[in-house]
Parts: sequence; C-alpha cells; structure tokens
Amino acid sequence: MDDLNQVLRVRREKLDALRKRGIEPFAHSYVPSHRSSEVITSFEALEDRGRLAEGGEGDRSSIAGRIVSWRDHGKSHFAHVADVDGSIQIYFKKTTIGDERFEELGLLDLGDWIGVEGPTFRTRTGEVTIRAKSYTLLTKSLRPLPFGKVEENAETGEWTEHSGFADPETRYRQRYADLAVHPDLRKVFGTRSKIIGALRSFLDSEGFLEVETPVLQPLYGGASAKPFVTQHEALGLTMYLRIADELYLKRLLVGGLDRVYEISKDFRNEGLSRVHNPEFTMLEWYQAFSDYNDQMALVERMVGHVLDEVLNEREVRYGRDVISFEPPFPRIPLVGSLSDALGADVFDLEEQELREKAKVLGLPELDTAGWGKLIDKLFSALIEPDLVQPTFVIDYPKELSPLAKEHRSDPRLTERFELYIGRVEMFNGFSELNDPLDQRARFEAQAGLREAGDDEAQQIDDDYVRALEYGMPPTGGVGMGVDRFVMMITDQPSIRDVILFPILRPEE
Repeated sequence: MDDLNQVLRVRREKLDALRKRGIEPFAHSYVPSHRSSEVITSFEALEDRGRLAEGGEGDRSSIAGRIVSWRDHGKSHFAHVADVDGSIQIYFKKTTIGDERFEELGLLDLGDWIGVEGPTFRTRTGEVTIRAKSYTLLTKSLRPLPFGKVEENAETGEWTEHSGFADPETRYRQRYADLAVHPDLRKVFGTRSKIIGALRSFLDSEGFLEVETPVLQPLYGGASAKPFVTQHEALGLTMYLRIADELYLKRLLVGGLDRVYEISKDFRNEGLSRVHNPEFTMLEWYQAFSDYNDQMALVERMVGHVLDEVLNEREVRYGRDVISFEPPFPRIPLVGSLSDALGADVFDLEEQELREKAKVLGLPELDTAGWGKLIDKLFSALIEPDLVQPTFVIDYPKELSPLAKEHRSDPRLTERFELYIGRVEMFNGFSELNDPLDQRARFEAQAGLREAGDDEAQQIDDDYVRALEYGMPPTGGVGMGVDRFVMMITDQPSIRDVILFPILRPEE
C-alpha cells in the first residue's frame, strides 16, 4: 500500500507540474484522423504499391489512445498507444518535436491518454510506427493500471506475458481497468455485440416485430423463479422486477401482433454460479400459427445464421469440447432418457421414491421439492452432463411446464423442448398453452405448490387468463439465454466473463 501511495503521490506531482507549464491535463476534445489498425493498413498498402515517400514514409495521420508501453533511449523514446482496434508504436525524437516538448514527455505515464500526429514508417525491426511531429495530452492517469510484465526466455527467445491483474473477483469489480489492460477481453464484448446484432437481424428477416414490455410488474410470471421486490411509493404498490417477458409478449398475440420478440434484461433473485447471474439478458420470441416443432427448426436456422455471421464457421471450441452446429440436432425425450437412467418409468415412481433417489445422489433442497421439481433435479444430475453437442430435450411432464400446451399424444406431457449445448440449457420453447380454462387450472396447481413451500412456483395471473379468454391463436414461443450463448461462442468459462458489470458480493 505504501508503494501505491508513493506512485499516486508522484502522479499528482506530475499533474501539478503540467498545469504550471500551462498544459491542461484533461482535454475537452480531440479528433483523430484514423484508428491504429487503419494507419497500419494504409501504410502497408502504400508499401505494397511502391508509393511511399522519400525515406520510406507513409501519409501523415493522427491517432488517439492510451500509452501502454514506454522505452527510454535518451534523445528518443518509443511508446505503444492502444485504441479500440489495437495498438501502434510511436517514435518520439528530440530533434523532431523540440527540446521543450521532449522534456515534457517526462511528465507522462503509462495509462495516460494522448493524441499523436505524424507520418508512418517501418523501423529496422520491421514494425510500422508513427514518427511523432506533435502530441497532445488528453487525460492524465492518476492511478496506475495493472499492466502485466513481459519476459524473454533467454534459452528459447520466446516472450511470455504475466498478467498484472489475475484475480477474477478484482477484474469483475474493476471492469474498467480489466478492459484497459486486456485487449482480448474487449474482443469478447465486441463479439457479444455482433451476436446480439445477428440474432436481431435473423428475427427481423423472419418477419418478427421487436417490442418492449414492462420491467416493473405488479405480478411476476413466465418462469419458476424468485423475484426482486420493490415499492412504488406514489401508488403504494408492491412491484417486481420481471423474471421473464413471456406473459406480456403473449398478450400481444391476443391483440393481433403475430410475430414478436424482445431482447431484454430480466432479473431472478437467485444465487451466483458459473452460469447464473441475477441480472441477465434474455431473448424471447412468439410466433402465431406455429408449434414447438416449428420452433425447433427455427432455432436450428437461427444458430446457423449467427455462427455464419459472427464466426463464418459452424464449429466452436468450448472448454475441452469441440461443438458442431450442423443441423438437424438430435432430439431425446426427457421422460424416456431419465427412466433409462433410473431403471424405472418415472411415471411409476412416487414422490418419496424420487426423493430417496435424489438423496442417494446428494442433491440439495429436497424437502420442499414436489414430484416435478424432483424430476428436474434428477435430470440435471443424470442426463445434463452428457449433453455436449446441441441436443433438444423434448416432451416435459405437465408439472414442469405450467405454460406449455398439453402433448397431443400423451396428456401427461407437454409440447416443450430445451436445447442443451455444452452441458448447459440455452433455449426453452413450447407449443404455448392457449386454453384459458386449462391455464387457470395449471396456475391453481402452481398455487398449491407455493402453499406447500415451493416459493418459485408461479402465481395466478387473472389478467393473463382474461387475455386468453379473448383468444390467442396457436403459438410457438422460445426463450434464449443470451449470456450463456455468448459464453459458448467466445469460449468463456463463466457468465461473469461475458457480462460487463456482473453482480458481486460487497467489497471488503
């Protein structure tokens, strides 16, 4: 801490020295002519065409970025300046910028933002470099960034970079510094943006209308989860942050919008894990006159479109696995696969028998779990770990699916699927229940589970039932966990690695 305090003190002293020289350390604006990658590409194009000026110089340009390296050579200095595209080397020479401006370089530090203008050239080591004719301090950094150290192996000549910011918790908490020192992380979030853009463009091309539904809701629903609770002071009303968009989106189909989608922030008051963050991004869409078979085909097309647009290939590495997305994806029945794993038809097993089997496996939170939730827990323990390649798990028991339509060939089941990829559920789709009488009965069954202690069971939504009474057309709907999908595409081990500002425990 003393060392840090000394560094902070020195940087404040440099700040004061800059102001005494009449240099504003926090500029109002700067307009660079190019980004670093554009400067390098332009120089190489001139080089290839033999169009460089005398002395091998390219066009003059200006860039703006953060100083990320510095090498002092007496009457000259080399630095690297990083912007959103990458970094470029800068050459400062005393005879070029003048004695006074060269002396003022001593008041700069790693992490400072500067603008630099000058022609490009290639150094004797082969690196495209800007020969600084002028520079402008844009922002003085008063706290040192945790840049890593680069060391050369004397025997092999290979360079190894050691991160100066390795603790994951600190990286998540100080994401601003994390992004500043890890260019690969900036690429992850660039890819995330491209994925969301590709999802949106696919649905737009399929004739879907993007809509917005309430985040604050007087009654939460659409999923089995605990909500965050808040208070509307003016109305004296308890309200909830939405846990899903489903019930509002389906109201729109009642109103005659036949294809709708929303990319939204949803909130579930649950614990933190590798694949759970209480605030997360969800994509949900609903299509009139379709069923869950149509939606499985749509999901296959969507995933292919995103991979083509973002990666230009349909195979990704996710952890230790190589995952192929060539359709069609396999389909396995939930009840059949779990019955095989248990050695008995799950419909022949009573709740207590399921609970005993779950206890043998050491599964948690069993006392208040009903028959359906026990099925879900056993499936997660016995089947999910083998679902590496994209696999549709289909035909869920009614107890697990209060909003899904009864299966047309087995009344014990619903027409529901979940798509698992890399052992994680990423898509959840139904043939949507549109019978208001059946829906009310399902809600009432969920209310019974709540009374028995299941605080994640759904509530009775009278207004939603009223909407169904006006008539909702046959509909297929899907919810997609966007963060989990980004994890897979970018090969990140935790959901917190693809959320810019994840929920964290209080800082000690």
